[in-house]
Amino acid sequence: MIRVGFRCDAGVRSGVGHLVRCVALAEELRARGVEVTFLGEVRGSVWARAQLRERGLPLVPAPEEPARLAALARELRLDAAVLDSYELPEGTGAALRGAGLTVLAIVDGDPLGQEADLYLDQNLGAERRPFPVPARRLAGARYVLLRDSVRGLGRARPAGPVPRVLCFFGGTDSAGVAPAWAGALLAAGVPFEATVVSPAPFEAGGPIAVIPPTDRLPELMAGADLVLTAAGSAVWELLHLGVPTALTWVADNQLIGYEELVGRGVAAGLGRAADAAAVGVLARLLADPAAREEHGRRGRGLVDGKGRERVADALLRSDPR
Repeated sequence: MIRVGFRCDAGVRSGVGHLVRCVALAEELRARGVEVTFLGEVRGSVWARAQLRERGLPLVPAPEEPARLAALARELRLDAAVLDSYELPEGTGAALRGAGLTVLAIVDGDPLGQEADLYLDQNLGAERRPFPVPARRLAGARYVLLRDSVRGLGRARPAGPVPRVLCFFGGTDSAGVAPAWAGALLAAGVPFEATVVSPAPFEAGGPIAVIPPTDRLPELMAGADLVLTAAGSAVWELLHLGVPTALTWVADNQLIGYEELVGRGVAAGLGRAADAAAVGVLARLLADPAAREEHGRRGRGLVDGKGRERVADALLRSDPR
């Protein structure tokens, strides 16, 4: 049996986007009979830990020091490792390759000095951007990793008299911006109903319901007229579903994706701050169904849902060192 280990970031500070896309690939590999193990820890997010537990994906404590991590990989008899982290030491990939593992590094543009046999950059337009490492790369929306819970959904168009809005910023809202964007929705002065997902409860008032992180997020996305979110991993799920989206960004590494998505017209751009300009964009989108749906139409079809199959094919074809 082939054994693959996943070493990814997840927690209050780093968010859960790395974990979500690794879970998607893990689901695909396990469906092919591959034994999957997650290495490390999930810090401070009950929701993130539940994603592994409910899928029966084991989590093994793992050291950060590359040589010790490589020793653990040998002990677990891993054939390959998937790295998805901005925080791992640069030598992690090299140590794992030296231990005989095939290494796949999931990156967002910059590989951050990580050595790998195969690189995955699923960001829109990544195939057109230069890559500093002369190695095999899977780049662009053809390789987006989607979870089972998203791939099995279709767009459910609400039929209510006012637009239904979903607002969320990852599984942890690591930047704490949900209250500000709830305020921007209220300031737009246009009728709506909204669900805001926030790990920290707050009183928004008006037509806004604040709920904690939920496994129902894919269903809520599919049933929304408009989603307000950051340019993180959830964007690919929204594109696959064809849901109109208004974007901000909460971390510098999200800016490249924000600019590509907004520049191509597949999402509306709100900028980084919930200021008067952003309120104006939201007011237009809430008042104009055609303007909203045009963004959804442009995005629909960019992510076909088969990216994880292509990535799994490439990983399992790679020759272990």
